[in-house]
Amino acid sequence: MKPDAASSSEITQYLTFTLSQEIFAVEIFRVKEVLEYKPLTKIPNTPMFMRGIINLRGKVVPVIDMRTKLGMEEVERTVNTCIIIVEVESRGEMAVFGAIVDSVREVMELGPSQIEPAPKIGTNLNTDFIRGMGKQGDQFIILLNTDTLFSADEMGQLSGMDGMMAA
Repeated sequence: MKPDAASSSEITQYLTFTLSQEIFAVEIFRVKEVLEYKPLTKIPNTPMFMRGIINLRGKVVPVIDMRTKLGMEEVERTVNTCIIIVEVESRGEMAVFGAIVDSVREVMELGPSQIEPAPKIGTNLNTDFIRGMGKQGDQFIILLNTDTLFSADEMGQLSGMDGMMAA
């Protein structure tokens, strides 16, 4: 596992993307590729944020809606809507999933001096999925920790889809 970027003295590259007016980022080493949005095969009895699966070169990849996962309102898909294919680690195992985002922006570099710790927003809100807050000029970028974005149960549901056959 790679060390936490916020505690490292190295510059780290991030892929930035938008959800609404907010800018989010994931470490580039976790990103496998970026796809244009395409129709999904829906799977019944899955969590609301789970939108379906895609066939990616013969492999079943579960796709989640980042807006729904983060409690944001749904919007219509646009020409800029993308699916970011991301690798996550849970319980020592690697899993791959797709994340629907409003648009992909750029790859950017952030050094330790440009990253603030994740905000503590009271005891009832879980912000463990926020690695830190990147600063670029006057703008904040929410740095996601993909390994803690999902609960153990959610990861089990996502990784359990690897055995399914794509339609």
